[in-house]
Amino acid sequence: MHDVVIVGAGPVGLFLACELGLADSSVLVLEREPEPHSPWRTDPLGMRGLFATSVEAFRRRGLLEPLLTISGIHDVPGVDPDADEPSPPRGVGHFGGMVLDPAKVDLTALPFRLPSPAPESVMTNLDAVETVLSERAAKLGVEIRRGVTVDAITQDEESVTAHAGEHEYAARWLVGCDGGRSAVRGLAGFEFVGTEPLFTGYVMLATLADPEKLNPGINLTPTGMYIRMPAEGHIGMMDCDGGAFDRSREPTREHLQTVLRRVSGTDVTLRDVQLVSSFTDRAKQTTTYRRGRVLLAGDAAHIISPLGGQGLNTGLGDAVNLGWKLAATVRGHAPDGLLDTYTRERHPIGAWALDWTRAQTTAMRPDPHGQAVQGVLRDLLGTRDGTTYVFEKVSGASVRYDLGSEQPLVGRNAPDFRLEDGTRLGDLMQDGRGVVLDFSTDRRLRDSTTGWENRLRYAAGAAKNDLGVGAVLVRPDGVVAWAGEREPDCEAFERAVGRWFGSPEV
Repeated sequence: MHDVVIVGAGPVGLFLACELGLADSSVLVLEREPEPHSPWRTDPLGMRGLFATSVEAFRRRGLLEPLLTISGIHDVPGVDPDADEPSPPRGVGHFGGMVLDPAKVDLTALPFRLPSPAPESVMTNLDAVETVLSERAAKLGVEIRRGVTVDAITQDEESVTAHAGEHEYAARWLVGCDGGRSAVRGLAGFEFVGTEPLFTGYVMLATLADPEKLNPGINLTPTGMYIRMPAEGHIGMMDCDGGAFDRSREPTREHLQTVLRRVSGTDVTLRDVQLVSSFTDRAKQTTTYRRGRVLLAGDAAHIISPLGGQGLNTGLGDAVNLGWKLAATVRGHAPDGLLDTYTRERHPIGAWALDWTRAQTTAMRPDPHGQAVQGVLRDLLGTRDGTTYVFEKVSGASVRYDLGSEQPLVGRNAPDFRLEDGTRLGDLMQDGRGVVLDFSTDRRLRDSTTGWENRLRYAAGAAKNDLGVGAVLVRPDGVVAWAGEREPDCEAFERAVGRWFGSPEV
């Protein structure tokens, strides 16, 4: 029997497998597709953007450099980890097709950012992400079986079993990371609620007879939206038809040309279409992320429109949050209720991501109501405050879990503190343990970490910028669990450690 069976070998399932493997858990990953590679996972169709918190998660596990290398990124402009202040973002993206100017981001409104070797965002593709994670998972002893379709799930108080035809895969826990059409979600009886779509979207690789008729980049029009990607013939479209065409029938060249002409307002001609797929802005979420010994992460827990690139990043955030908690539960030293904090912390983030895309699709509607909303938003998003607001949201800088503390750092993704010897927080997190950074002159927290060495790493020294705190306790997922004053309260620190890491080892 394995400790954990993960269904789905996409980025979310593989990242979760790596987190569990890092903690010496026995992990089996089951994947329906027999082969890991396809044109939909490589450039250009498999292109995806990783935002700041996701990029930082890869860096904290020593995976960022391999990812940049395999993605063909050898130089990241604007990244200066030795600078006194963080660099301005190179891009903000768009909101409902309205592209924002990164020069308008107010850095003074982002008090918890510090210079980091990690860029604010990385453009890569699914194949690169999965290759890096698969290689790491294999090194950690994770087993991946492909061509396995799960068709039933049974569980009791002690274990859970995934059934695939005549085969059974038993484990103490099972996690569904099997995408928007998750089999695990339905088989385990999760309630899935939300809203129906306003549009049908298309992504295609096609040959255009007259590509000069389409403007490059993101183009929001009175009749929809189209995106002309940098790669020749890579086109995205969004047609506000109520999602009527999504996977209901095969999109022909004639249909795609009609839609492209309507949303672009041109008479552009499609010569031929090599690959095409459709999607919608359907927005749904399970009411809980756990039922008994079955948990969900990524698109299995929430389906989010590709608009704004929140789906992959939200799913990776789920994996980072769940991994260490499930590992501690498997190893038997999790404090009471630790696994329950997964739903409590991540469900609101998923709900926000759904609302974020709903707001964008509402503003894109090609009717007087949508156009009126769009006009107001253009004025607001064109301001410094408006651009900064969007950047905070899409980068993850505004995410803060409610951990019951008024200290403003607690509950946030930890800044990349740098000690006087040059060591950075991200350098200390590669083994998956929590980290105590003690900036105090008397190193008063050192004795308080005795007994937790297998779960906590202690590091002391003055910081180049300590943001006004004397010490921080950082969970394995990079979230600040406690922050102390210039002379930290050891008793308060020990209570925080006990809350998140259980009892000390004797």
